[in-house]
Amino acid sequence: MDQPSDVGSTVSEDVLPYCVFAVPGQRGRMGVGVGAHVLDLALALDDPVFAAPALNPFLAQGPERWRAVRARITELVAGRRHRDRTDDALVPLDAVSLLLPFEVADYVDYYSSLHHATNVGRILRPGQEPLKPNWRHVPVGYHGRAGTVVVSGTPIVRPCGQWKAPGEAAPSFGPTRRLDLEAEVGFVVGTPSPLGEPVGVDAFADHVFGVVLCNDWSARDIQAWESVPLGPYLSKSFATSISPWVVPLDALAAARIPPPAQDPPPLPYLRGGHDFGLDLALEIRLNGHVVARPQFAQMYWTPAQQLAHMTVNGASLRTGDLYASGTVSGPQRAERGCLLELTSNGAAPLELPDGSTRTFLEDGDTVTIAATAPGPAGRRIRLGEVAGTIRPARTTGR
Repeated sequence: MDQPSDVGSTVSEDVLPYCVFAVPGQRGRMGVGVGAHVLDLALALDDPVFAAPALNPFLAQGPERWRAVRARITELVAGRRHRDRTDDALVPLDAVSLLLPFEVADYVDYYSSLHHATNVGRILRPGQEPLKPNWRHVPVGYHGRAGTVVVSGTPIVRPCGQWKAPGEAAPSFGPTRRLDLEAEVGFVVGTPSPLGEPVGVDAFADHVFGVVLCNDWSARDIQAWESVPLGPYLSKSFATSISPWVVPLDALAAARIPPPAQDPPPLPYLRGGHDFGLDLALEIRLNGHVVARPQFAQMYWTPAQQLAHMTVNGASLRTGDLYASGTVSGPQRAERGCLLELTSNGAAPLELPDGSTRTFLEDGDTVTIAATAPGPAGRRIRLGEVAGTIRPARTTGR
């Protein structure tokens, strides 16, 4: 594909995304991105809650507080009318480290792209119906490992595990030979819910604070062997990377679009008058070269439906819960969100500008996922990016 578009590593100034940053010799504290700077919220707002090294205390305060703080920050930075309050609190981005922005309570990953599920079904089950019978009725997902969610830039160590190749009599153990990326969008829960009380589709914005970009790294050979009968486990739990910026839902007002048509109609608990999709354009770069541009607008199951399904059995929400959309893919090859699809499980290697080819990720490869969305006055806004570089496996001599 062509070269990267102007998505940038930072975010657009009017997005005002939240982060946790640290300067040398100090612990992390909450901030908001303002162009090429971070606004130190504890200083700018004179509020000790923002001196915490994670967003969780602020997220737990709920949507009224979220809106009030965003309005105050907007007032402070708009036109620099309050330079006496902001100048000392603005820190250059190149002088700070961006840390994991919140403590992840639970992590759930979905499988909500019709195109991804169809593509994968055709690749893995040729000649059969690509979708399982339940797929159009229920948002399919699994519980991941919260402790291995890492911030962008964290090296990704190639995982080891066992797999069984077709025709082999017994499984083998070793570093995965089919390490993959998955371009996803994650949703960060702020307001908790009581155990036993489902959260309806229309209550999505009462509980979800904002979005992050995700790369749910996957070991496809390990996944194929372990997923019978219970699904992904070690093939997914070694690492999930997220962007350091948490973009508030309020910053994505112009990106809201009608939810997709669903056939058959979902069950009543998955319907709501305030459900919506999001028009987000993702971009996947492998070693700096654009290999795909998935469109989140094409996702079949919406974030609100995912939240409703996650709690319909009475499971409670906790501040810091993260749930991801699943791989974002489209009908065209250039819109596919993982190498399993892009290379047809290795049968059609990608050609890179340096003359090399890829079926799956090699040690030293760097994957970067960025995104933009519609913003005010018809402009597109940048939502930042999530990146990770593959490091060799660490074996123990087994």
